Amino acid sequence: MLELLIQEAMQWWWPVLVVGCAYLILGIAGFGSALVSVPLLAWIWPLPEVVGLVLLMDIPTSILHGGLNVKSVRLGMLKRTLPGMVAGCALGLWLIGALEPRWPLALLGAYVFVVGLQWLRGHTPSSQPLSALRFHVLCGFIGVIEIMFGTAGPVVLALLRRLLHDVQTIRATAPVVMVVASILALLSLWASNAFDMGVVANRWMHTFPMAALAVVVGNHFARRIPTPWMVRLVAVLLMLCGLSLMRWLWQ
Repeated sequence: MLELLIQEAMQWWWPVLVVGCAYLILGIAGFGSALVSVPLLAWIWPLPEVVGLVLLMDIPTSILHGGLNVKSVRLGMLKRTLPGMVAGCALGLWLIGALEPRWPLALLGAYVFVVGLQWLRGHTPSSQPLSALRFHVLCGFIGVIEIMFGTAGPVVLALLRRLLHDVQTIRATAPVVMVVASILALLSLWASNAFDMGVVANRWMHTFPMAALAVVVGNHFARRIPTPWMVRLVAVLLMLCGLSLMRWLWQ
């Protein structure tokens, strides 16, 4: 019996460690958990199952994070972004069925690598106002990225930076927008039988306690950790994760 318990613990040490690191980042920054967890968990589990698991964790952890900062949330953003995200989820669902399995993994790797490189270089989105067309295109892109990879946080942040100007408001509102995007993506994937809910639910029960704890701890230390240090560390980690997945281009 003891040997079986040890074997099970060893089976879960990597997912729990990855989830802890990823959601610590969410607690500190308000986004970014999926950018770390999806590429690293995709090493051991199929991508659709990983996306389903991360979406199931993102919904309650983002609600928790938003609740910890509820006074700064701009709920009006949900009404504005919803139509574009719905259309993007529909497009993403079609792309999942149309592409070979290796291409989504390679595209995810390239996307995560570029995000990490932008963070490392200190890239900031333009402050110029968005046209209505570009706004809806960005909202659609959120839906596509979320349903395919569960990693739309950087796009949400880029959009909110163009619409809101207070850092605390952006940090609080981003997880709330992500909750809506995650629910849309999860329902779409579940309805299309993209993954086995029983398998994903079992993995969720093993990893979610660590995710919730990490969000609370990260939120507690959000104002105590120098932002430049955290940005550089996460940027390097994202680039390494992205490169690890881009190998699928040559397989």
